[in-house]
Amino acid sequence: MSRAFVKENDEQGNELPERPQSPYPNHITPAGFDALHQQLQALEEAHKRMVEPVGNELIDQDAKHALERDIRYVQDRIARAIVIDPAAQPKGRVAFGATVETEDEEGTRRKFQIVGEDEADAAVGKLSWVSPLARALTDAKVGDVVIWKRPAGDLELEILSIAFPT
Repeated sequence: MSRAFVKENDEQGNELPERPQSPYPNHITPAGFDALHQQLQALEEAHKRMVEPVGNELIDQDAKHALERDIRYVQDRIARAIVIDPAAQPKGRVAFGATVETEDEEGTRRKFQIVGEDEADAAVGKLSWVSPLARALTDAKVGDVVIWKRPAGDLELEILSIAFPT
């Protein structure tokens, strides 16, 4: 019988690839850093419950491996974190942590906060500092017009206000 059709190790096929880390520095706000620690704690608690089954429960090895991979990912994000306090940023220009209000050429107003990759959530206006929009806004000051290069077409945005948390 050919060895080509025989598994050498049953575990071999079950290994999950590691979650890729961003090539950018892990800039993060203090709130984002706290959220990463809370996420790690929740993952570790879930792992503890999983490896200490009640009675004769079987452990789902695939779920266990996925959880362990997620723990390693978050631990690495924490280890690579560069906490930047938005309140310490220079005022008057858009920078990490800023909340920026803009108006486009059609009169639509939007608010964005520039945060770390782990904190980004476009649905609530939190942009990763490495996103094209955040890069277009960075270093602008009130009254400046920046070009947001989008797949749907370029859009001019005027900076109406810049605020940093206190």
